[in-house]
Amino acid sequence: QLQLVESGGGLVQPGGSLRLSCAASGDTLEDYTIGWFRQVPGKEREGVSCFGRDTGRTGYADSVKGRFTISRDNAKNTVYLQMNNLKPEDTAVYYCAADYGSGWCGLKTMDYWGKGTLVTVSS
Repeated sequence: QLQLVESGGGLVQPGGSLRLSCAASGDTLEDYTIGWFRQVPGKEREGVSCFGRDTGRTGYADSVKGRFTISRDNAKNTVYLQMNNLKPEDTAVYYCAADYGSGWCGLKTMDYWGKGTLVTVSS
């Protein structure tokens, strides 16, 4: 069974950068569609970025387009989310998730979830 562990969160000033990692074990991440999601307490979890399994196509929420980049390192069985020009509204717990059966991400369709890593953007 696939297991996902996120890391790389922390406190950063506005305009700063962080790189989140999602390390997988138990299966080959290349066989899955991978997504990054985030959640602020009291709000619904939302999709941030997606890496499609079959096509390698990537997608981003409008709020992060041009600032965030998703990538996958098959040799390390790890997916990354590079976050640049961070804003206070990016503060959230970030989760990675994997879907085996679908070629794209869906909040209700992801099969496996990590426990999340907290990103705080504040001066």
